[in-house]
Amino acid sequence: MNAFKKYLAEFIGTFVLVFFACGTAVVTKCSTDNLGGYLLTALAFGLVIVAMAYSVGNVSGCHINPAVSIAMLVSGKMTFLDFIGYVVAQFAGAIAGAAALMAFVGKETGLGSNGLYDGNIIKSFIIEIILTFVFVFTILGVTSKVQNGAVAGLVIGLSLVLVHILGIAFTGTSVNPARSFGPALFAGGDYLKNVWVFIVAPLVGGVLAALCYMFLDGKKEEPKE
Repeated sequence: MNAFKKYLAEFIGTFVLVFFACGTAVVTKCSTDNLGGYLLTALAFGLVIVAMAYSVGNVSGCHINPAVSIAMLVSGKMTFLDFIGYVVAQFAGAIAGAAALMAFVGKETGLGSNGLYDGNIIKSFIIEIILTFVFVFTILGVTSKVQNGAVAGLVIGLSLVLVHILGIAFTGTSVNPARSFGPALFAGGDYLKNVWVFIVAPLVGGVLAALCYMFLDGKKEEPKE
């Protein structure tokens, strides 16, 4: 597969994730006081993954998340060069998605940015590691068998809904460095100041998920060219 096509697919997928899912969080005023908006936001994130998995999944694998890509790198399922290309494309897509969203709702809305839980960096860091671990661990498991191909996108999307149902109340749920960086870049303020938490913690969670799954699975694949 042409590398540019894979990177473009990742750009498009991440753009859609930020524009539609973060956009849903904004327009529904997602909060624990608004159960409808809360659940719709969780569903939006999952449904975007389902939609993109069955549209660009055959091109790039539909990572649209640096935490997923780093897990694939650690697992030996992608090369370092591809990892860099994917991450650049994902961040670019997230920035473009946030910019497009801002044009409609304004940066004052926060653009679906993540925030610290109780203003506590350590608690926020730990919850994001846990949420990302579960999400990426699920991806590694469901994609480990070819026969799961037909349902993999649905399972992954539902797992993202799951982590959002719990995680939104804590940090707004990142589990995706690119998804967090795009909105924070334009929202600014504390969102941008603390965005490093939502970049580093998901990457740590992704690496831990890969290492754990490799231990349980007992094998490591050779990197794909």
